[in-house]
Amino acid sequence: MKQPLTTIIGLMLLLIGCSGAKTSISQADQDFCDAIHMPDPGRLSEHLAPIRDRMRSQTGVMSLEEGDMSMITRGWFTETAEKSIDIQYFIFSADNVGLIAVDYFLRAAERGVKVRLLIDDITVKAEARQLVAVDAHPNIEIRIFNPVANVGKTFPQKLGNAITDFRGFNHRMHNKTFVVDGQVVITGGRNLAIEYFDYSHEYNFRDRDVLLIGAAATSVQQSFDEFWNSRFSVPVTQLVDIPASEIRAERTWTYLHQYACNPQNYWPQVREKIMRMPETFEQIQASGELVWTENVAFISDVPEKNKETSGLGGGGIVTDELIRLVEQATSTIEIQTPYLVTTDLSWDLFRRATDRGVKIRILTNSLASTDNLMAFSGYKRDRETLLKTGIEIYEFKPDAAVRFAIMNSALQETIEHKPIFAIHSKSMVVDGKIAMIGTFNLDPRSANLNTECITVIYDETVAMRLQRVMEIDRAPENAWRTTLDWNPDKHASRRDRFHIWWQKFLIPKSVL
Repeated sequence: MKQPLTTIIGLMLLLIGCSGAKTSISQADQDFCDAIHMPDPGRLSEHLAPIRDRMRSQTGVMSLEEGDMSMITRGWFTETAEKSIDIQYFIFSADNVGLIAVDYFLRAAERGVKVRLLIDDITVKAEARQLVAVDAHPNIEIRIFNPVANVGKTFPQKLGNAITDFRGFNHRMHNKTFVVDGQVVITGGRNLAIEYFDYSHEYNFRDRDVLLIGAAATSVQQSFDEFWNSRFSVPVTQLVDIPASEIRAERTWTYLHQYACNPQNYWPQVREKIMRMPETFEQIQASGELVWTENVAFISDVPEKNKETSGLGGGGIVTDELIRLVEQATSTIEIQTPYLVTTDLSWDLFRRATDRGVKIRILTNSLASTDNLMAFSGYKRDRETLLKTGIEIYEFKPDAAVRFAIMNSALQETIEHKPIFAIHSKSMVVDGKIAMIGTFNLDPRSANLNTECITVIYDETVAMRLQRVMEIDRAPENAWRTTLDWNPDKHASRRDRFHIWWQKFLIPKSVL
């Protein structure tokens, strides 16, 4: 199907927005690792032994609200892994967090753990030769999902793919899963980059993951395996032609180890938190923060979602499940989404819900906080229509007071200024009884183009805890209430207001 020129222009702008500096790896010139005492973290099976019986039929559930805690939890489970670590991300950045994460994966591989890393092609922010060097480890495999836009491609090839197969070019894997030994899972909104863990000096996301231990991990593992074995997942070594003499794998591994050992890159207090995780894990269990339930469903789109569909519609498994959850609501629906780009289908869905007396409240980004001006331009076009359906809309403040509670990383304790804070969590609570945490943005791209995954927890304790957190996020000190008579666009710069004005003429909502 041919696409209008305006659509192609919109896509090129999206690519520019997703591009970033690629970190180059040089020779390590100092041995920092000799100075670090790394105690034995123990084995995951030992830490899970007290809850092994419950894990057979139930799932332990806990939302991970703070980026620092989410990062530390990943680090500890990586250190204690015994058999396998399977990682699936939409964005992978070779920034500080990304480099340290890869060092953890390498260390796990060096003790015999099989590591599989599956990354979507369009937002890989790392040099191909460095990916190949990491992949050269016998216990690590890296695959790239739908590699038509980035790895191993020249700009003319990218442009040609975009023009000749627009839908295929935009067929992206937005899933985020982290599975250890097939028993422990972290899934949700966070990608692998500093801004998702509160380590950016300028711009961080208020995001959310969910920790799953036990029965539900089987479904996540099956989903990962389906994506890994899909025809869309291509080994990175098949995408780039690099002579073996130029890969210098061991040099890369040594650099990564020394980078992570350098206290200027990886602060000792962060490492100490990971060392204390066994005690923290015990406290989490004793306090009831880890909620055990039999009613957890992990739902994922298939890798080939709508690949053969003409046009830009089609929906998907996750889309259908979210529609079902909204349709069954009887009293309240609470939603957090970074982007709010609606269609006739979602308008009608929300209108029918409000007509039957369901109170709907949505928190999204304001123009002053958003990282995606194109998506905001789509939201702005329909904001009045949404409000007229009776939906309450709240827009997140870039200096939300809640950042002081959520952004508790070691970095945030040292910098004098406070970075912009923006919503990136994708969550929903229905009737105070059903909680959803996932990767799905409320926009046509998530509904029809990206593959997505969500975790639905049918447990009132989990749902009410999440609802209380969402209530705090939309409190007056954290968000503006938008009405038919007032919106907070004036708090954004003139440049951003101009951008969303002209984008409505050029970029169709169907690609947002």
